[in-house]
This record gives sequence, C-alpha cells and structure tokens, in this order.
Amino acid sequence: MSTKYDAIIVGGGIGGSALALVLARAGKRILLLEQSEVYEDRVRGEWIAPWGVKEVQRVGLYDVLRAAGGHHLARHITYDETRDPAAAEAMPLPLSMFVPEVPGPLCIGHPHHCQTLFDEARRAGAKALRGVSVTKIAPGTSPGVTYRHEGQEYEATAPLIVGADGRLSAARAAAGITLHQDKPHHWFAGMLVGGADEWPDDLQAIGTEGDFAFLAFPQGKGRVRVYGGYALEQRKRFSGEDGPRKFLDAFAMQSSPPNRHLVEGRPAGPLYSYFNNDSWTDEPYAPGIVLIGDAAGWNDPILGLGLSITYRDARIVSEILKDTPDGSRPDFSSYGEERRERMRRLRFAASLQAALDMEFGDAAKEKRRRYHEATAKDMSVGLHGFAVMAGPETAPAEIFTPQHRARVLGE
Repeated sequence: MSTKYDAIIVGGGIGGSALALVLARAGKRILLLEQSEVYEDRVRGEWIAPWGVKEVQRVGLYDVLRAAGGHHLARHITYDETRDPAAAEAMPLPLSMFVPEVPGPLCIGHPHHCQTLFDEARRAGAKALRGVSVTKIAPGTSPGVTYRHEGQEYEATAPLIVGADGRLSAARAAAGITLHQDKPHHWFAGMLVGGADEWPDDLQAIGTEGDFAFLAFPQGKGRVRVYGGYALEQRKRFSGEDGPRKFLDAFAMQSSPPNRHLVEGRPAGPLYSYFNNDSWTDEPYAPGIVLIGDAAGWNDPILGLGLSITYRDARIVSEILKDTPDGSRPDFSSYGEERRERMRRLRFAASLQAALDMEFGDAAKEKRRRYHEATAKDMSVGLHGFAVMAGPETAPAEIFTPQHRARVLGE
C-alpha cells in the first residue's frame, strides 16, 4: 500500500510534531510517524529559553503551549559556595530582560508537551501515527519510507523526508550524514521532584558547592525538575535502589537555603544519568532529507537549550518549505549555515559554563570567585550567558574566541 505526501516526518516528538503541525496548518499533506505508544519522562526537554520562546511565537504555537499548562519563570538566582546566599537572593536576575515580549523562559512537562503537539498536528490535518516501526528510509532523488503499523506494511513517498528521530537517528544514518561529538566533561543526572510546594513557581536557580552542582526549574504544583552535575570518576554515585534518595540529599547546600525544599521532596519520576557533551553535523541535510532537533546534533545539556534549538530548526525548515514552489527542490543551505554557526557558538558557551559550574575543588572554587567578582564589575565578562538566554546571534562575535575564554576563566 503506497501513498504520496508533501513531506514524511520520522519522529513524533517535539520537533517532528511541531513541524508537522505548522506544515499541516499551511495546507501541506504530512505523514508523521512515531514509534512510541506512550511518551515517557526522559528527564530532559522541559525548559525553553527566552529566545526559544520567541521561536515558539514565530511558528504560531505559543498559545497552544500556554493552554496546555506552560508557565513562565520570572527570576534567576545563582548560588555558590563563594557567595553569601543573602547577597545572591538580594540581586535576582529578571528573566524578562532578554527578549522583547517574552516574560521569561517557558516550562512544560516533556511527555505532556509531546502529546499536545502530536494531537494538535492530527487535528490540523496531518496523518499522525503511533506505534510505528520504520523499516526503511530511502532519501535521494525519489525519497520514500517503508513502515509497519498495526500489523500492516506500508510504503509512503514524498519530495522530502524530515529526520526528527533523536540522537540515535535512523534518518541520519540512512542519509550518511556524519555526527561529530566532543569528549564528555562531567556526569549529569536529572529527576522530577514532587512535594516541593515551598519552592517558588517563578524561580529558577543554579549553584555549586563541594563536589556537586545543581540546576532547578519549577514545573508548577509543587513539582521541580532538578539536575545535578558531578565528576566523571563518580560514575556510580547515584546508582542502586537508594540512588534517587542519595541524589536529593546531594542538594543540601549551605550556600542555597531554598534547596531544603528539594531535599524534603520526593521522587516523582525516574532518575537518569548521562554524559554532558556536544554533538553536531556539518550539514544537517542531504538530497531528499533534512534533519532537525537532536537528529541534527545537540548542545551540551548544561545550557538546557535542546527545545530552543529544536523550535528554531522547525521554524527555519518550515519557512523554507512554505516558500518553495510546488515541484521545486527546497534549498536548505541557509539553514545549514545558520545552524552550523549557532551550534558552534553554543558549544563555546557550554564549554565555558561547564568549566565554571561543573568543576570542583579549591582551584575551581577560586575560579568561580574571581568570575563572580569580575562580572559584578564588568557585565561583558558574562556575555556568553546572555547568548544562552537571548540567542547565540545576539552576542558579539569576539565573545566566542579563545581570548574571551581566557578572560572569563582567568587563564
């Protein structure tokens, strides 16, 4: 059984479903294929930076996410063992300052986020299928996909295949697109905490003390998504049945008094640990195929920019497709150029942030102390952080150079 579409999207997560929804609204005939039957908590993808929220607005999905329960964060506090917590709390960073008409980062639970977009794509007219096993992806001059669904095998053709199938992308492999990865810097673990009712719903925070660094992003209703960074040699630090409890206990920090609400909370989802590193592709496209989201390479999760990157990918690719006349081949070279520089800048910002927040011991402590003192005197020292919140293109090019790194780290 064979059917022809305007585009076949492999992967019905946030990127694939968002793109399917936008293109279906534009009148395109879209096939969206998702392997899972139920979206699961994968301990990532619940925070959208202000520049990512602007991308959500540009593709017309902001109202959808707000109606689904997405809420904004208004304040940021950086805690650290070198800083008096009262002084840190006296100078919270207002998160509405980065992007006009964006109140701050947007938070929404990942499984619910995926399901919302998938359902909306179907309502908009996309043929959206779950429980699909894709058996063949054939890019090139006559793109097509073979898949099984409910015991039946199907073939579908389209001028374009979109690979939105994550880090282990079969679409990327089928296209022969090379994935580059740098060396892991540290371990990162994450978990959803429930019962943290006293943690303010509008406050995100980070901090480092001893041999542990944390990030906290409230999801509302007493739930906080928390992450912790620790050294590579501590691989089994949070393993075993008592791992979640040990993980929460690690958040007990004198330098961050509100963390007691996290320690007193309870695990409300799985605890996953993974390496923090960057990955990228030189060109996220080939004849008959284009990659978006993690399939095209991802930024070190320490910056939390996976959703922002994905929504920009979806926006740029959708604009190219909508502007391409029927019967013509879309030109993704501008997308490749923009994404290549975007990811280069974000790799640089992530390496700086990891060197500051995810290194431990006396030398690392002194490095952070110098950094906090320097940024208090000259905000330009911390412009890599502005790039994270406002978008990598908003910071001057000289910020992403070895000279600026030496300035930031005191090297």
